[in-house]
Amino acid sequence: MLPIDRSHLYDGKELQLECVGERVFIPGPAGPLEGLTACPERETRRAVAVILHPHPLYGGTLNNKVVHFLSRSCNRLGIPSLRFNFRGVGESAGRYDDGRGETEDCLAVLDWVAQRRPGFAIWLAGFSFGAYVAYRAAQDPRIQQLITVAPPVNLFDFTGLPEPTCRWTVIQGEEDELVPPGAVWSWLDGLSVEPERISLPADHFFHARLTTIEAALLERFQTDPDGDGSGRDCAFELSRG
Repeated sequence: MLPIDRSHLYDGKELQLECVGERVFIPGPAGPLEGLTACPERETRRAVAVILHPHPLYGGTLNNKVVHFLSRSCNRLGIPSLRFNFRGVGESAGRYDDGRGETEDCLAVLDWVAQRRPGFAIWLAGFSFGAYVAYRAAQDPRIQQLITVAPPVNLFDFTGLPEPTCRWTVIQGEEDELVPPGAVWSWLDGLSVEPERISLPADHFFHARLTTIEAALLERFQTDPDGDGSGRDCAFELSRG
């Protein structure tokens, strides 16, 4: 259980979201996992983004506003995205498992994506608890880019976990009241790898600062030479078969 007050909820209802993609169900280790795809107007990279939501016991779902903006940012970069509910959330089967089972859920989703887009790289992004799960799953060789927003190093044990070998970007709010920026920077200073650090003027929930996430990611990746520039039209096969 997180040592935070229940009043701190990752409430997806704070943002009225439209279903911009197709609802899918993915085979998971504890049963089907509910997901939602989203497509860019035109794909420009051979990659798919998988987005992980914050803590399930505190209102975290695939409809979380930060998760939505991560998905939208990837779409604006020409990358289709998939966000899904961890076990026990929404219509996903199973029950909360303190990050262990959720990591298995994530790996099952990566398998599902890879079957539908063979040879495509995967961008894995997560917010708060989702960042913890993303970090745990980051050893998967199919992951090209890891994006962790407010990784909760003060709330979950990151020690002993393998360090990412893929490209890695950390986004942290300067006014985060749940995950202190100093704790995140100190943790990163102790690693042998050096991710790109993006510090934004925002609290943990990015209240009134959601567009800063999008702007930062677009500035960082819009001219990234690692995009393949394929210009492929969007036909999001992830929702098929």
